[in-house]
Amino acid sequence: MGIEPKVGVGVIIRRSGQVLLGLRKGTHGAGTWQFPGGHLQYGESVEECARRELLEETGLLLEEVHLGPYTNDIFDEANCHYVTLYAIGDLLTGDAELREPDKCEEWRWFEWSCLPQPLFLPIQNLLKVGYDPFATDRLE
Repeated sequence: MGIEPKVGVGVIIRRSGQVLLGLRKGTHGAGTWQFPGGHLQYGESVEECARRELLEETGLLLEEVHLGPYTNDIFDEANCHYVTLYAIGDLLTGDAELREPDKCEEWRWFEWSCLPQPLFLPIQNLLKVGYDPFATDRLE
C-alpha cells in the first residue's frame, strides 16, 4: 500500500485582475509560488478552511468564498500525494501581511497571464487543464 493522499485547500484571491501568490519555504515545493492555503481539518468545510488559512497566513478576510476546481497532485520528490480543492474570492480592500515567515518569504499580486516561475505543482496542474479564474466577472 502507498501513502494515503491528503486534502489541501488553495485560496484563489482575485483583485483588480490579479491573483495573490506567496513564495514557499521550509517544506516540499520550497522556492515555488503558491496560493494561500493549507490542510483541510476534520469536520471543516472547504470554505471554512479557505477563510481560516487565508487569515492565518495573510491577515486577510473574505466575506464570499466559492468553490472552484480541484487538482490531483503527486509530488514524486517529496513522496506525497495531495488532492487540492480550490476556493475563490474577490478582495476589494487590504493587502497581505507576512504572518508565517517560516513558511512563506513574501506575498505578491500577479496578472494571471504573467505568473512568476517556478510555480507550485498544484498551480502547474491547474494551468494544464486551462483554468482561468477571470473567465467570469463574478463568483458563481
